[in-house]
Amino acid sequence: MNTLIAVAIAPCGTGEELSGEVAEVIRVIRESGLPNRTNSMFTEIEGEWDEVMETVKKATFVLAEKGIRTEVVLKADIRPGFSHMMQSKTEKVERILEAGR
Repeated sequence: MNTLIAVAIAPCGTGEELSGEVAEVIRVIRESGLPNRTNSMFTEIEGEWDEVMETVKKATFVLAEKGIRTEVVLKADIRPGFSHMMQSKTEKVERILEAGR
């Protein structure tokens, strides 16, 4: 079943600069081959439930297996019969905003 998630996976207690560890997490997500998009707070991943959750697990464990305490914040949208939600949801909002100008 198609699933869209927004996930933030971050190390805890490793200092103020976290970009190196976050880059490791993002690399795992991108190498999954699943559609994904990263912004300053979250990474969205879309695909079948099991594939998405396996990717989240691998991305989390890339830090945890190094002994780094890792926090995961995850929000999921499971919508039977829909796909390409990562793009279509924002496109709908943009069309509404454009029409209101």
